Amino acid sequence: MNVLFHSDAELEFNAAIDYYEAIDDGLGYDFSLEIASTITRIIDFPKAWLVVEGEFRRALVRRFPYGILYTEEQDIIYVVAVMHLHRDPEYWKHRK
Repeated sequence: MNVLFHSDAELEFNAAIDYYEAIDDGLGYDFSLEIASTITRIIDFPKAWLVVEGEFRRALVRRFPYGILYTEEQDIIYVVAVMHLHRDPEYWKHRK
């Protein structure tokens, strides 16, 4: 299964890596590994995660306060947001 990021989700992901790396050397790398691990779990079990609206699901990231919002489209996981869980929960809805 392929994974495709919305351009804003990719920007969020990279900004979060930079943020955590600025806090502590290697923490951004650790964050990226947790995102990759979460995406692997999504690929393995795409329907296992909470439906937040319509066909969009949210998988929680371990160790960091983030969720990955995605939808499954045939053989593609489309990541709509790499979302900080303390942010406005509806900010991503214009990305549909």
